[in-house]
Amino acid sequence: MPFPGGLWWLLCCRRGFTLLRRDYGEAEREADGEAEDEEEEASFELRAQGDQGSLEVSLSQPTRSSSGSERSLLVAEEMRSLIVEKGPGPVEDDPDVLVKGWLQREMRGCMKTPWIRPRKYWFVLTPDSLDYYSSNEKGARRLGSLVLTSLCSVLWPDKQLYKETGYWSVTVFGRKHCYRLYTEHLNEAVRWVCAVQKVIDSKAPVQTPTQLLMRDVEEHRDSPEVLEQIYRCNPILRYTSGPLYAPLLPFPYGSLDQSAPGPRSYTTLRDEAVKLFNSLQQLESERDPVPLMQGVLQTCLDLPPLVDEIYCQLVKQTTEPPAPGGQGDLHYWQLLTCMSCTFLPSPPVLRFLRFHLDRTESRFPASEMAKYACFIREALGKTKGRECVPSLEEILVLMQRQEMICTVHCPGAPACSVAISSHTTAEEVAQELVSRLGLSQSPNLFALYEQSRRREQPVGSATLLADVLTRFENLAGEDREQDAPCRLCFKHYGFLDTDNVPRDSLEFALLFEQAHEMVLRGYVPTSEETLQTLAALRLQSLNSDFSTHAPFPRLEELFPPHVLHARLPPLPHRPPAKCRGARLRAGLLAGGLWGQALAKQRAERDQRLRGRLREEGASTMAAIVEKWKLLQGMGRPEAMAAYVALVREWPGFGSTLFDVDLHASPVGPGPQRLWLGIGAKAVSLYKPGEPEPLDSFCYGRISSFGASDSSTFRLSVGDRDLLFETSQVDEIAQLLNTYLASAGAQRLSQPQEPPTSPPTLEPTVLPQGLCPAPEPWQHRPPVGSSHS
Repeated sequence: MPFPGGLWWLLCCRRGFTLLRRDYGEAEREADGEAEDEEEEASFELRAQGDQGSLEVSLSQPTRSSSGSERSLLVAEEMRSLIVEKGPGPVEDDPDVLVKGWLQREMRGCMKTPWIRPRKYWFVLTPDSLDYYSSNEKGARRLGSLVLTSLCSVLWPDKQLYKETGYWSVTVFGRKHCYRLYTEHLNEAVRWVCAVQKVIDSKAPVQTPTQLLMRDVEEHRDSPEVLEQIYRCNPILRYTSGPLYAPLLPFPYGSLDQSAPGPRSYTTLRDEAVKLFNSLQQLESERDPVPLMQGVLQTCLDLPPLVDEIYCQLVKQTTEPPAPGGQGDLHYWQLLTCMSCTFLPSPPVLRFLRFHLDRTESRFPASEMAKYACFIREALGKTKGRECVPSLEEILVLMQRQEMICTVHCPGAPACSVAISSHTTAEEVAQELVSRLGLSQSPNLFALYEQSRRREQPVGSATLLADVLTRFENLAGEDREQDAPCRLCFKHYGFLDTDNVPRDSLEFALLFEQAHEMVLRGYVPTSEETLQTLAALRLQSLNSDFSTHAPFPRLEELFPPHVLHARLPPLPHRPPAKCRGARLRAGLLAGGLWGQALAKQRAERDQRLRGRLREEGASTMAAIVEKWKLLQGMGRPEAMAAYVALVREWPGFGSTLFDVDLHASPVGPGPQRLWLGIGAKAVSLYKPGEPEPLDSFCYGRISSFGASDSSTFRLSVGDRDLLFETSQVDEIAQLLNTYLASAGAQRLSQPQEPPTSPPTLEPTVLPQGLCPAPEPWQHRPPVGSSHS
């Protein structure tokens, strides 16, 4: 039977009034239930340090089946312990009132409703809470209260939001609620923010039951009966199969700074802690837990405050599990092993973790858990922090409590396999290779280098090789089609004596390979005739006498490619269009038939250039082969010695060259592209391609050097200040410091005021074969400079 028209009208009106009451009647609903709302998110009640009470928290991990009256009682107890009872309305002469005034508040959480104007309320700030009332009259109803603790936070007004809305916002984050308040005046917003922050700073630090129980365990660690009673009466310390509704440690309320570096986006620390516990529980049934473990480690690296939380969660889940030593329990121990090799917890958590390891070993001797506990204890004594999370290969090795095998390539010699751990540094591997290859008596210095298709850079002595291998894994995942993967290489780092290297030694082979590398990169300015002779000597050292059946390397592996490219005619320069109409006509023509014709012309020109390049390469290879035939009967050692002798004729041989842009003076001409040569005795400046240096400075003339900023290196010679723009600031500073330390010279420091006499520092003896880490003074700007 159809409803009468009047009934339809009544139902529609009722629905409309319901919607209006939902939006505009929010204050009345908050007045009835906000202060005593059921707590849905928390499982552990926060307590101030000064609170007195029993440490036994039997209801510290309640389930969702807890009765509402019980939960409300816990919240009410917390409210009474943290805030003083107030009357029904604001009292104008209340001495506890810090700030009061009219503010507008959003009605629904923290999201601004675009079509509803925020309502005005009377706000009152006291030393315990932020309350708001329906009006400022005596006896007005208190509509809501936000308890202020040391974990609350307040955000400063946002200028961008003011431009969009015309209001300055004040956001206060509490345990359950977020108050976003608005005012039209900036000074009023700043006054509220400062007052709320002052109240938050005055609060005593809040502790969770987990922290209190950790302290209690530490105090009674010598009383087994008391400890067993603590563990039995507090489920918070033991394994649980249910979810976690709040973190074990206190975290500030509010959102994270999303401008922090990293590709991931996170919510609040409290939410991330709960999510991580869910991830830990997934480990129990994962067949391949490695990716999940790496994800947990990456989150801890991105959010360092969560490191202690994960340690506490892992200790909890490995305490009295249902199946000790089972697959799920061992997955927890394996993740705890990876954590111990990556992060170091805070002292209180570290003491609690060590006690847990001792307790596990005493309760389960000779078990897998005891072996993991012993491994973790040793790792904690070596861990100092990582730049990267362990790679997938490293996690697999740590799960078996074994060492990784690192492959280091040596030019002119077979690759070396070195066993490393998560704590092995480049200095330790360099020392081992120097000893293994018989280079301990060499006066020259060696180092490990990161080599890739695009660049090469030395590895600092204090750098963990595990971090380097992780970077290699990440780069391989980003660029899977690269033809030259990243690798570690052992090479000369500093040349102190190249004349007395025995020709039949491994070091001479390394010296020969490094000299050939400098030739191919164009860092040995010489004639094209000499370059062809060097290429012929290289063929003689590789294949001995000429033979048509000998393998021929590619031309770019024998001869500098830039020399061939320099023979080609330069590309025609197309002047840019000056007027807007010309640019418009050029754009229109480029999209039609004229554009297709231009593309065809460019393709034909590129094809001609490639053909010309092949012709030049063929003629150059023919000349190299003719010179190779003249070397009949020369042995490999003689060919290598002749090659090095030719390269040594260049005065800059033995120096490490860096591409820099020199700024002569702030008002002088533009930057000049030069080579900065760092040698054992002097620092020289070369014009690219010219054999003689433009200028050379011995170390006695250098008064100071250092990094002005991340891309500017400053060298002070007497009364001259030379500024170099380069992307290798750290490498230049490291190498200069290496030569000074190796020669026993004075190490330069940079005071704030020019001293009357040069400072005298004790010379540092650098172990052979090491690439030093940059010293702190090297990164301080010289006198008169400023950071960018």
